[in-house]
Amino acid sequence: MTLTHGPLLDDRTVAAYLRRIGAERPGEPTSAALRDLHDRHVMTVPFENVDFHLREPMGIGAAALDKIIARRRGGTCYELNGAFFELLRALGFRAEVLAGRVADDGALGPIIGHMALRVHTTDSPDPWLVDVGFGRGTRHPLRWVPGLPQQDPHGAFELARAPHGDTDLLRDGRLQYRLEDRPRLVADFEAMWWWYQHAPESPHLRHLYCTIPTRDGGRVTLSGTTLTVRENGGKSTVVIEDEDELRETYRSRFGVELPDLPPVTR
Repeated sequence: MTLTHGPLLDDRTVAAYLRRIGAERPGEPTSAALRDLHDRHVMTVPFENVDFHLREPMGIGAAALDKIIARRRGGTCYELNGAFFELLRALGFRAEVLAGRVADDGALGPIIGHMALRVHTTDSPDPWLVDVGFGRGTRHPLRWVPGLPQQDPHGAFELARAPHGDTDLLRDGRLQYRLEDRPRLVADFEAMWWWYQHAPESPHLRHLYCTIPTRDGGRVTLSGTTLTVRENGGKSTVVIEDEDELRETYRSRFGVELPDLPPVTR
């Protein structure tokens, strides 16, 4: 059965999205073009859940485009991968939305708890795992070949076959998440999206974070008011008490402008 998605993005929205991530419009949907778009997205758009704590209305898929493009914000996997899916479709890539279960210390979380993409290019016999919305994810797409170790600036990754036709993603030998094989509609994630926004058990409500990788393979993460910088094999941590300094940290470290700061539970 063929899944029916919404209309393709118009050229103006595509151009604005490409400007947001600093990319040129590719001439063809090739593997090199996909790699460039993925890299620029991961390195430009932070993985963050601030609006959950501000109780701001949020949308997924195409409904997240304004937040990412016009407001120059980041988001979580449903927002980032859902929006990126729309961009890739408009650029001529054949893309599929996949549902996954995130592993927390080896235990799999709820079904449809994660969104990732499987993308086909014109010059590769294998599809690609694309994920610009995972805090421990890759900088580049992974070739969808189970059992093939793949080195990435963010670690050593490998896809592995899992029960019932699913596929596991491992990073440095540890399970990150498990993906279904069947394609999904973005709308399939709406019920879980409500749960993430309202359930007391939601990880997005229990933890406040904003994170982005650095060009040298490190990472900058603001967890509540604690800023952690990992770079050149080292790690530094500082607690930011001043509100103006906290706003400036969001602005300078992540490109995020916040007129209102999210509440922090101490």
